[in-house]
Amino acid sequence: MRSIIFRLTLAAVLTCPFVACAQTTFVEIAASPDKAAGLYYKYPVSKSQNTKAPKGFKPFYISHYGRHGSRYLVEPEQYGKPYEILERADKAGALTDFGKDVMNRLAIIKEDAAGREGELTQIGVKQHHDIAQRMYKAFPEVFAGEPILSARSTTVMRCAHSMAAFCEGLKELKPSLNIPRESGKRYMKYMANVSPQGAAFTKRDSPSSKRSNEFAKDVTEPDRLMSAIFKDDEYLKNNNIDGKELMRSLFLIATDVPNTECDVRLDDLFTPEERFKLWKNFNYHYYIHMSNPTSAQGTILDNARPLLANIVESADEAIASGKNGADFRFGHDSCIVPLLGLMKVDGCYGSTDDPYELHTVYADYKISPMAANLQMIFFRDKKGEVIVKFMLNEREVGIPVETDIYPFYKWDETRDYFNKILGEK
Repeated sequence: MRSIIFRLTLAAVLTCPFVACAQTTFVEIAASPDKAAGLYYKYPVSKSQNTKAPKGFKPFYISHYGRHGSRYLVEPEQYGKPYEILERADKAGALTDFGKDVMNRLAIIKEDAAGREGELTQIGVKQHHDIAQRMYKAFPEVFAGEPILSARSTTVMRCAHSMAAFCEGLKELKPSLNIPRESGKRYMKYMANVSPQGAAFTKRDSPSSKRSNEFAKDVTEPDRLMSAIFKDDEYLKNNNIDGKELMRSLFLIATDVPNTECDVRLDDLFTPEERFKLWKNFNYHYYIHMSNPTSAQGTILDNARPLLANIVESADEAIASGKNGADFRFGHDSCIVPLLGLMKVDGCYGSTDDPYELHTVYADYKISPMAANLQMIFFRDKKGEVIVKFMLNEREVGIPVETDIYPFYKWDETRDYFNKILGEK
């Protein structure tokens, strides 16, 4: 009986890959607490997946988009505000021993981040260095001879530094590679585009933002944590301390600190149940700003249209040249997340307005951890036929185009699919 159930379950997973990829459960987060970091999840290091190409096909071109690697939180007050709240409470004699311990840990984390807010960490440098080297070793034919290569980043320094680390990783394996690197405003229209409609949907006083705030208040349950940190509730009330906001601030620091060289942790602040609910809170918050909520009617995904157009155009130019090479692009989660949704990559475009159900169709850490990357690997045979496969975070993924050679797709059919998307609005 167990074998029958297993076969039925396996069949359901194989025939419904989107559900299997997208759905997240409490058990999964409890088993791997770091995943609750969501977009702050440190890149899961792995060997690149590499299904052997159909007979006669050799890789010749790679189209890439990578999110910057691990970084510090962007704003100084993200560290400073929660520390200052605890520091004032300590001076007032309102902290428990545990609260004092949390304050002391925050002081260390705050000092480590001082003057580095928003910057790439050395962990982020290594992520891109190693991703590049795994790419080279998996597809050496792309880099044979004198390949035509380009690397571009947004004007934000952590992206430019990610680009530098990536290119350095390649050049360590082949010093003769010529990789022009650019980081200029002229590329921002497709590297980090935000449409007026998308901006309107996500502005602070929009219905979507209000819904997100209401959801955050509902799922954030700070009483246990506040009682562990503060001696009594009266101090919180008398000093207008918002326990929900403080809990979320502490959670944000806790999820990001593994991306830094600081060896202090805050994981013990949260129970598994609290961690799961806080993850759902942030998963929804980032989802409505970057992905495919139903009420957005595709406006957030539209931000990626110029990027997709550049990918198609660049690929066609590379194919027409008859040469081997690659285009490397480096940006942000707000770029790669809508791109994956627009392309309808498996597990990346679930659509709902219900924050309580989002985790069943969408999980941010599966899509855009730190150093998230999309690699489109192009193969060609002697007849000139071109096929392509898609790798998200170095794992092979699918798109809704019929193919009998999965994970590979015919480029002509894939290009038609992308052009249809680009022509819809």
